Amino acid sequence: MTQISQQALETAVRQYRDPYLGKDLYELGAVKSLTTDDGGKVTAMIELPYPSKGIAGALKELLTNALDDVDGVESVDVHVGQRIHSHKGQKDIQSVPGVKNIIAVASGKGGVGKSTTAVNLALALHAEGARVGILDADIYGPSIGMMLGVPEGKRPETRENKYFVPMEAHGLQANSMAFVVTDKTPMVWRGPMVSGAVMQLLQQTLWNELDYLILDMPPGTGDIQLTIAQKVPVTGAVIVTTPQDIALLDGKKGIEMFRKVEIPVLGVVENMSVHICSNCGHEEPLFGHGGGERIAEEYGTTLLGQLPLHMTIREQTDSGNPSVVAEPDSEVARRYKDIARRVGAELSTRERNLTGSISSVSVTEH
Repeated sequence: MTQISQQALETAVRQYRDPYLGKDLYELGAVKSLTTDDGGKVTAMIELPYPSKGIAGALKELLTNALDDVDGVESVDVHVGQRIHSHKGQKDIQSVPGVKNIIAVASGKGGVGKSTTAVNLALALHAEGARVGILDADIYGPSIGMMLGVPEGKRPETRENKYFVPMEAHGLQANSMAFVVTDKTPMVWRGPMVSGAVMQLLQQTLWNELDYLILDMPPGTGDIQLTIAQKVPVTGAVIVTTPQDIALLDGKKGIEMFRKVEIPVLGVVENMSVHICSNCGHEEPLFGHGGGERIAEEYGTTLLGQLPLHMTIREQTDSGNPSVVAEPDSEVARRYKDIARRVGAELSTRERNLTGSISSVSVTEH
């Protein structure tokens, strides 16, 4: 039997470059073991640092084929999993119990599809194998409950008359001001009351071992948003915009706000980038073209993805069954999952929080 060269095996593994981080698996520290036995069987244990269920099958197949070509190899067994670490928030603000990473989804103005993006991003991260929660910090217009199909009037359970148990919806843990007040109660609150309410919801919810908590921020860049950004231990922010010049201007303000409080902007999501006609499928850039790309370039950040203006996205979200769960194999769901992997990959390059929650491991492909 031909002696299998360990160096040849490692060279075969190095052929694969991660599509989101642009590095080989050794550079990422993703190869946990690469062993051979006397019968010529090679076993590889791979662990990616971000939610990656959607690409695990392709990675397994590519590595299996590459290792199979090495002289002396009789069979190959590749295991692909993921380990999501806790990363540092701004200015070492104390982390929230049960939460590894908080991702703020924000927009400089309303009406750009921020909450729709927040919900679908959370669902996409969950679909990619992460434990995910969502907090509706949009106090004046909380819509996450409706988007997740939580029945109107349903209240979260409480513990010790102090803590909320998050609602479960589509595999997500969720909490919202809409769950604790009725929609008939107008939120006539001043800024400090709003940020105080958000902090209370965040800290008094019993989040259960989350890899990511998505924070749906109120639209705008005023005092409320700034106070939340200064007090919540955010590990990264995602800015939602549309291609319109006015929205891009406000999107820039959002990026500036997060920079001011030293929160890294993970990237920009351009919503409503093209309108797709529901009758003939014709695509047309109603709100302009290339805006998200320009803003990402100007601020040295990433264009995470572009989403079409399509009636089904609104219909599915309004009915409490967002695109990622309603049509998991659709083009829209595929785009959200790609954005989720980009966000997770970008976050994985940040400084780790060694005092945070223990990293979770999940094996997605055998």
